[in-house]
Amino acid sequence: MPTITLSVPEDLKQEMDEFKEMNWSEVARAAIREKVAQLAILKSITAKSRLTGKDALEIGRKIRKGIHERHVQKYGA
Repeated sequence: MPTITLSVPEDLKQEMDEFKEMNWSEVARAAIREKVAQLAILKSITAKSRLTGKDALEIGRKIRKGIHERHVQKYGA
């Protein structure tokens, strides 16, 4: 099995060290496996899309603006 090196902040390493019974390599493998699966789904969806990167950014901006407006309306500025 290939090996990768993962860097974590010192404070996180100290917290991890409190749980010696955990197999942190397996936790990392599972997290990476899940992210790869999510990206594969995203790739299959976007492969069929006719949107350009510019189109996607514009849609994202409109969505964020709409969410912002709803929050302002509901909770105030």
